[in-house]
Amino acid sequence: MTIRLTTAAAAIALLIGGNWALAADKPTDPQIAHIAYTAGVIDIEAAKQAIATSKNKAVVEFAESMVRDHESVNKQALDLVKKLNVTPEDNDTSKALSQAAETKRSELAKLTGADFDKAYVENEVAYHKQVNGALETLLIPSAQNAELKSLLETGLKLFQGHQQHAEHIATELK
Repeated sequence: MTIRLTTAAAAIALLIGGNWALAADKPTDPQIAHIAYTAGVIDIEAAKQAIATSKNKAVVEFAESMVRDHESVNKQALDLVKKLNVTPEDNDTSKALSQAAETKRSELAKLTGADFDKAYVENEVAYHKQVNGALETLLIPSAQNAELKSLLETGLKLFQGHQQHAEHIATELK
C-alpha cells in the first residue's frame, strides 16, 4: 500500500508541531468517524482546560461554547455510527492527534494568565483552521456514506464559525 502523510495529518501538524504517523491515502468511513470524533474530544479537553485555567471572561465563554458544540456533534456522530451499525476504526491519524494533543495540553498547563489565554486561543485558531481544511480536502471527499458526509459538512460549517470566533478573540487579546 502506498503510504503518505494525509492532508489531515499535514494540516494539523502545522498547528501542534508534533510528529505525525503516516496514514493511508484515503481513509475509510470507519476511520473518518474515528478521526472526526477524536478531533472533537481533543477540542473538548482543551476547552475544559481553558475553563479551569483562564480568568478571562471571553476566553471562558468561548471554551464553554467549544464544549457544548463539540459534545453535541460527537453525540450526533455516535448516534449515526450506532444507526449505521458501524464501528469507528482507530487509526494512525487518530493516535497521532491524541498524542499531539496531550503534548499541547502539557505545554498549556505550564502557562497562566494572559500567556495561557493567548496560547489557548492561538491554538484554537490554528486547530480549527487545520481541521476545517482536513474536513474540506480529505474527510468529506473520502466519506462514502451520505449521512456521514452530511454530518461532516454540518460540522464544517459549525467549526468554521468556531475559527472565526477564535480569530476575533485573538485580536482582542493582542
